[in-house]
Amino acid sequence: MLTAESRRRDFPSLTGRVYLNTAAEGIPPQSVRAALLQYFADKELGMDGRQPHAAQWQAVRELTADFYGLSADEIGLCSCSSEAYNLAALALQLKAGDEVVINDLDFPAGVTPWLQPTCPATVKLWRHRDGALRVDDLIPLLGPKTRFVTTSLVSFFNGAMINLAEVSQAVRRHSAALFSVDVTQALGRIPLCLDDVDLIVSSTHKWILASHGGGLVGVPARSAERLVVPAGGWFHLQDPFGADRFNAAVSKPGASGFAVGMPNYPAIYAIRAGLEYLKSVGVPALHAAVQPLTEHCLAEIARLPVELLTPRDPAQIAGIIAFRHPQAERIHQQLHARNIHLMAHAGRLRIAIHGYNTVEDIETLLRELRAAL
Repeated sequence: MLTAESRRRDFPSLTGRVYLNTAAEGIPPQSVRAALLQYFADKELGMDGRQPHAAQWQAVRELTADFYGLSADEIGLCSCSSEAYNLAALALQLKAGDEVVINDLDFPAGVTPWLQPTCPATVKLWRHRDGALRVDDLIPLLGPKTRFVTTSLVSFFNGAMINLAEVSQAVRRHSAALFSVDVTQALGRIPLCLDDVDLIVSSTHKWILASHGGGLVGVPARSAERLVVPAGGWFHLQDPFGADRFNAAVSKPGASGFAVGMPNYPAIYAIRAGLEYLKSVGVPALHAAVQPLTEHCLAEIARLPVELLTPRDPAQIAGIIAFRHPQAERIHQQLHARNIHLMAHAGRLRIAIHGYNTVEDIETLLRELRAAL
């Protein structure tokens, strides 16, 4: 995706190392550093800094809307994906007899709010088969009591990507549930089409190359009245300082209701810079350049003596490849000693390939991985 010159200029920390752990932490370009310094300069203005802060906030809403296929009014900003899902749990106001569908390839943020003992709903688990979530296994879990179906577009665990159109069609055909999709492991890496989703959530410190402290929430206008967050605060309220403020609190419907307090402006500056960088490159161009590297890496790893966790079908993968090995920790340490960075956890190794990775990165990984095995 990048020339050798632009890679050195924008990502100087990648010089001399193979970084394949974007699914955990993305490497920000230098424009994000400049944005954080600009935040400090604006913060030094005191109250006068609120105006440039607000301009950054609005710019992030507009950029996120462009990536999500929504309008800026349908975008809200909170502190992380976990906060977004906890606020969604408040908005749903679930009752005994309601049902929520989760799956066993998902990140805890989108799963655990419904597993708390205080949640009255019944949770149904959509289980994967051979590393993939199949719509045929989802349909029997849906029915008139289903209130909420949540899934990641791309699994953090093994990189499996759902067929979003098929899943959304099944949810609509067999229930009246709200449908939520976490795009944390997809936003900034693959082109998105989120036309039939009620709640879109993403964190900001991975593939969009920004910082911690952000949660990008999208709620289309058609679903706004079904997702009204009944939380205390002020930023998300209709009239927090009005004459009736000690008698009632009325939340804004939809995505705006997910920004319950003072925005995390340092993160917002960084998010704007990260999204603008990706927009300047173009996610379709990025995907076209990087997907062949991912497919090649997957095909080569499938030949090794490992337990491949990622589906082998290229249509089911984005940027993540995962596998198990009995000596995963030793392999991880050996690779790390050679300045090859990936994720190791509980016997699982995970590789994440982004736009700043090169053919040489992948060949170096494969050579050293073969040697370690």
